[in-house]
Amino acid sequence: MVQSRTQSAESPPSGSSARLPLLDVLRGVAIIGTLGTNVWIFASLGAEASLLSGGGEFGTIDEALADPSAESVVTGVFRWFANGKFLTMLTVLFGVGLAIQFRSAAKRGARWPGPYMWRALFLFFEGLVHFTLVFAYDVLMGYAVTAIVVAWLLTRSERARSIAMWSGAVLNVAFMSLLTAGLVYVTRAFDGPDAAAADPPRPDPEAVRLFAEGGYLEQVAWRLDNFFGVLRAEPVIAFPLMVFLFLLGIRLFRAGAFGDDATGRRIRLRLMAWGLGAGIPLHAATALIGPEFFLVDRYVAAPIVGIGLLGLVGWIMDRVRTTGPLVTGVSALGRAALSGYVLQNVMAMLACYGIGLGLAARLSGTGPWWVIGLWAAISLTLMAGATLWLRRFDHGPFETLQKWTLSEIPDRRSEASR
Repeated sequence: MVQSRTQSAESPPSGSSARLPLLDVLRGVAIIGTLGTNVWIFASLGAEASLLSGGGEFGTIDEALADPSAESVVTGVFRWFANGKFLTMLTVLFGVGLAIQFRSAAKRGARWPGPYMWRALFLFFEGLVHFTLVFAYDVLMGYAVTAIVVAWLLTRSERARSIAMWSGAVLNVAFMSLLTAGLVYVTRAFDGPDAAAADPPRPDPEAVRLFAEGGYLEQVAWRLDNFFGVLRAEPVIAFPLMVFLFLLGIRLFRAGAFGDDATGRRIRLRLMAWGLGAGIPLHAATALIGPEFFLVDRYVAAPIVGIGLLGLVGWIMDRVRTTGPLVTGVSALGRAALSGYVLQNVMAMLACYGIGLGLAARLSGTGPWWVIGLWAAISLTLMAGATLWLRRFDHGPFETLQKWTLSEIPDRRSEASR
């Protein structure tokens, strides 16, 4: 029964069977942009633990207005631009990938979700390993859980998916608004009217010691000790948003938004106009109004801008008809997006923590320029590495591992038919 629903599902637009080069560029941009957010965590005193105490030495856009020095302005604008938008792009594109997997299963006459569940479970395992060994704010586990839910929704009707998609959007806005109202109340009731003028919180000295001087196994133990706390809060509170963005990616793919034709160009232009036109003013307002509006800023305003950036990158690529080194590198990184995501965090960890070069402690107080330089160096290294790797191999290293592992899992329905 599931198989028949798969085969009768909506067909992709004509001409979409070929690989869509724009998707690789978009994934590469999303990976580089995600590092633009995470690199500040690695570079802060207390690193991954700094967010738990609200500490950190790098300011945001509202602090840039209070201190309009070049360092403060560059830091604030850079962090504001990276915050939430590229994670939105990555999430939408993960939904596109799910739609491509579904289409492939339909063409083969394979059952759905079927073996895809093993793929999602393996992604969850990869995320768990990444969380434990590298970076506490992993997104792969959240993507895996969302993918299982959305994979099932692909066996339902278009109407059911529309209801789920818009319900996710409404729930996200309502939930973030409710949490923000609570934060505003608590801040005003307990911190008083002078809270905004108080000195910013500093990271826990023990956290600073852990990531500047502690051993690697100590850091692993800290992540595991805090697994069920704040470290895993984001994929929980953002689950309705991820469902919406996954389903939006599926809808955009089926509408032909990534094709090199008039339909694709028209959709991308609309995404750019609506996303940037509505999102940038809202995002600027929520970033400036106060830290209590962080949740609305990151999970409501920033995703709107992120959707606009999808259209903007597509609009730019529609006008770039020559493939230079930059486009080639970004595209190659997009083809190896999973490997790029993991390796960029490994490289940042080894650069910033005491188990490696220890730059976060050694360069503390020297300003933001070295952090931006580190972001650029890691990005360029990954782009060059991906380009060279894909000249010899068809997939990135982690993609190859995933493909090899899952190829050992037979499709029992297919075996039975034989």
